Amino acid sequence: MEFSTSIQKAFSTAEVTGGEYSEVRDREEPIMSDDGPLTNELHLSKLGRSQWWILVLVNIFFLIAGQAAAVLLGRFYYDQGGNSKWLATLVQTAAFPILFIPLYLIPSSQKASASPSAPSFRILASVYFFLGVLLAGDNMLYSTGLLYLSASTYSLICATQLAFNAIFSYFLNSQKFTALILNSVVVLSLSAALIGVNDHSEGPSGVSKWKYTIGFSCTLGASAIYSLLLSLMQLSFQKVLKKETFSVVLEMQIWTSLVATCVSVLALFASGEWKTLHGEMESFGEGRASYVLTLVFTAVCWQVCSVGVVGLIFIVSSLFSNVISTVGLAVTPVASVIVFHDKMNGVKVIAMLLALWGFASYIYQNYLDDSKARRMQRNVDGTRNDSVC
Repeated sequence: MEFSTSIQKAFSTAEVTGGEYSEVRDREEPIMSDDGPLTNELHLSKLGRSQWWILVLVNIFFLIAGQAAAVLLGRFYYDQGGNSKWLATLVQTAAFPILFIPLYLIPSSQKASASPSAPSFRILASVYFFLGVLLAGDNMLYSTGLLYLSASTYSLICATQLAFNAIFSYFLNSQKFTALILNSVVVLSLSAALIGVNDHSEGPSGVSKWKYTIGFSCTLGASAIYSLLLSLMQLSFQKVLKKETFSVVLEMQIWTSLVATCVSVLALFASGEWKTLHGEMESFGEGRASYVLTLVFTAVCWQVCSVGVVGLIFIVSSLFSNVISTVGLAVTPVASVIVFHDKMNGVKVIAMLLALWGFASYIYQNYLDDSKARRMQRNVDGTRNDSVC
């Protein structure tokens, strides 16, 4: 799974209020460059309300459509005879050059790269390498999980990443553990447990109970590692990079994806799976052309999703982007029922409702924290205005 949401919690919000754009503080540090707020780099304040909403809607479409399509295409690859887990892992990051398009099209501060606080090349390369290797391993677990699970079950288990994220954020990022966050962790854990103990869960045809257990464990483990990656990314921005501009975000994604892609290619050859790819293509259910197109479009869809995530972080807020990402996880099970005719039995429905409950608790806590931060900022601004008068 693409790691693009991993940088979400490192950024601030740019909000529309009464047709005007105002900068507000999120729970983390605001996006700043050496030249001032990042919003000035894109001149968002010069956009009309309708133009701003068009940008938001376009990025929402990119995120949800890209994420849902990538998961469904990954399931289609396995259903039609594909069996290479490392190839399925490779396509999750292989299309990262697409991210160079927004990197070069969108203007950014030139002085930011010359900041005296910038880390050395060796430190930066070490961070990218470590996170890239971790990303490759995480994508491998996701690929294994999707091999043995239906798309709907896979997506429901992936929703537990919110619970894991709360736990890792508590230990690594000093995130407060409130009653609502604890409720979210417990409910999401129960949702995953329901799916895990459901003996009648529908997996792909020919998948034994043992393989289903492996798929469940790998997907759950991948969600945990992905959440760890989120916290490590946030820690990297705070302690190592010490700047959070749009260009730095994209650069982090590009170079980390490059490392993950290289690791996946090496593993594809080291495992010997590359020897089976020709036969796999020849025996693919829908033909050779469909085999190639499936892999290409899967890779492109993951990067389209990534562009949508980064766009929402930049245009609206990190919280809003996280909300839409999780909504996308709810869209995939519905889409899988339509496309692959996955069965949504009673246990799955209950698990989905629990996941939505846990998700709502998590988001409501973020809403309360954000409202509190804004009130404090207004009080500070009011005090400053009074002192000036």
